[in-house]
Amino acid sequence: MTALQPARQEPAGNGPPGAADRAVRRIPFPVVDEITRHCLTADEPETVHIEVHLPGKPDPGRLRAAFREALCRHPRILMRQAPHRWWHRRYEWELTGVPDGDPVVFPPPGPDALDLARGRALTDLPPLDASPPVRLEVIEQEAEEDGGGGGGGTVLLITINHTALDGPACLRVLATAAQIYGGADNSPAPPPVRAAGPAAEGGPQDTTPQLGGHRPARPVRIAGDRGPRAGGRGRGARHATGNGMLITELPVPARPPRTNGVAPYTVNDQLLVATCLMVARWNRLHGRPGAPTVVTMPVDDRPRGTDMPIGNGTRLVSVGFGPEERQDAELLTAEPPDPAAVARLLWRTAARTRSLKSAPGSQLGLGAAMLTAPVLPVGLRGALTRAMRTAAAPLASTTLLSNIGRIPYPLDFGDAGRPTAVWFSAPARMPRGLTVTTVSVGGRIQLALRWSHALLDDAAGARLGALFARSLAATSWSAETEGGAP
Repeated sequence: MTALQPARQEPAGNGPPGAADRAVRRIPFPVVDEITRHCLTADEPETVHIEVHLPGKPDPGRLRAAFREALCRHPRILMRQAPHRWWHRRYEWELTGVPDGDPVVFPPPGPDALDLARGRALTDLPPLDASPPVRLEVIEQEAEEDGGGGGGGTVLLITINHTALDGPACLRVLATAAQIYGGADNSPAPPPVRAAGPAAEGGPQDTTPQLGGHRPARPVRIAGDRGPRAGGRGRGARHATGNGMLITELPVPARPPRTNGVAPYTVNDQLLVATCLMVARWNRLHGRPGAPTVVTMPVDDRPRGTDMPIGNGTRLVSVGFGPEERQDAELLTAEPPDPAAVARLLWRTAARTRSLKSAPGSQLGLGAAMLTAPVLPVGLRGALTRAMRTAAAPLASTTLLSNIGRIPYPLDFGDAGRPTAVWFSAPARMPRGLTVTTVSVGGRIQLALRWSHALLDDAAGARLGALFARSLAATSWSAETEGGAP
């Protein structure tokens, strides 16, 4: 896990006393940071986007000062890449103590200001050679832009260089900024407790291989769909660059009543099943042969308090959908999917994720640790990492589902209010080319679907998003579907 220094609790202003005079300290890149750094490409920027909608309008000066103070209280985010040469044994971060520049930007307001900021979040990567590798854009909205429910609001749109840190770590820093700005307690709520063992007495025992690590069978790929104007399947498709993104809001699907206080499956399990259904139904519509679906799922075990490790701190696990799902393939890909078959899939998925989350594991496995061992120079290690990534591309998972779940912090910005909506999106690089990121706010699921333009054009991405919405609705429990459960 990425190293950190705990957050400091000095008064707000320009950071802790003496922060500006603090000596620059160097730390080696952790495993995840180095692997990501080796594989950077100009045509698919490695950005994470966070979008927080507030009902009011914060004071610009106070907000800028609060965010700067929050950065200084979490000094592990104040980093830049140290100068290096190919023969050096390690990449290193320089911890600067204070920001190199002002990361807070106030774009000109206008009806297309938010769309333009979202576009920048996908294409304009905060540089690694300036501290911090994060950009916060503050977009004012008029009443008609935020739904007409008042005098307009504000969107805080954060773009993160994923080589340096992930979304949950940056959200922790934003929670500190909210506490400094609004003065209210932004301590995290306790995490939900998921019971260990079987979901319910008599529940199924999963016998499907988890398909983690080295998988003998190639996972299925999402079928490409790019219209003639986007280059089709010819030369233009191979040279398409960047990501597209769809953000929308969906109802939380119903779950069955708890038995002895234990739910047979979680909303996260329903999202995994919806992702599997989306892939299977999309590929069937496009004539793609069936194959095992494998969904990569980040698991974040970090505490959410001010001592939360800042950096890339999640570990990745693979949730496999294999033989049992192929037996029900006709039922699961029907329109609509067969409720009993979906219920069986939900129970099996709950058993798989319960096992995966409870098992210990490293972030990227033994292979990544060996690739980043400081034996060879970074230039040679980078070439080897890229070659290994290309060779292993056929075994990469089908897609990635990152479910942030409920936001653990109030994010109370005082006179600007608490969030009415929050979206995250993760980079969608090939060979997967598709990521699904979800957040729960106010009893609704905020969905961000992000795809590589080398795989899908924007029209196809919109159709895939609509298919996900129908697939998630198919996981909703009702008394009539109870017969499909074990």
